[in-house]
Amino acid sequence: MLKHFSRKGSLAMMTVLLMGVLAACGTQTAAPNTDTKAPATNAAAPAAPAKTEAPKELTGTVTASGSSALLPLVKQAATEFMEKNPKVTVNVTAGGSGTGLKNVADGTSDIGNSDVAAGDEYKDKNLVDHVAAIAPFALIVNKNVPVDNLSKQQAADIFMGKITNWKEIDGKTDAKIVVVHRPDSSGSRTLVKQIVLDNKDFTKDGVTQESSGAVATTVGSTQNSIGYVDTPYLNDTIKALKFNDVAFSKDSIKDGKYPLYGVEHMYTKGEAKDAVKAFLDYITGSEFQSKRVEELKFLPANLLKK
Repeated sequence: MLKHFSRKGSLAMMTVLLMGVLAACGTQTAAPNTDTKAPATNAAAPAAPAKTEAPKELTGTVTASGSSALLPLVKQAATEFMEKNPKVTVNVTAGGSGTGLKNVADGTSDIGNSDVAAGDEYKDKNLVDHVAAIAPFALIVNKNVPVDNLSKQQAADIFMGKITNWKEIDGKTDAKIVVVHRPDSSGSRTLVKQIVLDNKDFTKDGVTQESSGAVATTVGSTQNSIGYVDTPYLNDTIKALKFNDVAFSKDSIKDGKYPLYGVEHMYTKGEAKDAVKAFLDYITGSEFQSKRVEELKFLPANLLKK
């Protein structure tokens, strides 16, 4: 009885154990997730800053020729421009407005300086005008001449040779008038011919000088002489006359009371480029126009603009 019980108990026990094992096999535990990938993000990587190229350094040579009246202004601008741009050379010469226009038209100069606008003979030369300043000019006499004013008619008669003695002006100074001219290529001569002589011809008598500076020197050293120069050339050895009782000044020109002035042109053949353009931009720019132009006894280019 005991043996039988024991065998049956063992069977039952084994059955229970077997069922437990099977149950355990049916309930497996999921393996832990070991994937450690970083969570996705929508933020884009910052763009690299754009590289900015340094301004290209100006180099080269600029040549300008022509008006001796404009020479002091262009030479001063050239000096300052070369200090700011040490790899650029600016060569400035005179020779008269006609020479400047011819040189720029045929390519001898990069810039042609002129007291007068280019005539019809240059209309097909592709010249581009850059106005640099207003240049007043004055009728000048030697300091021994006791005259302080000339009317337009008196001045015209002197330069045409109709009046040859100062006595015909003041009634008492018996002295032959010495006329000091500029050559035909001079813009100053052209302006006097237009404004004072109404395009009539100058007398052939007198002395001719190649530049405004030479005219000032000759009048200053020659008694009873008369000539004309742009106001930057006025000095203590000569006397500037009133014209129709009006002295030259910024206001008298702006108000239209003093007609003796020229518009100073700097012509290029086609549009200016590179160092030539930069030089012209410097001369016509606000800094040079507002600070230097009047110091040099010229007037700003925009003075007569309405």
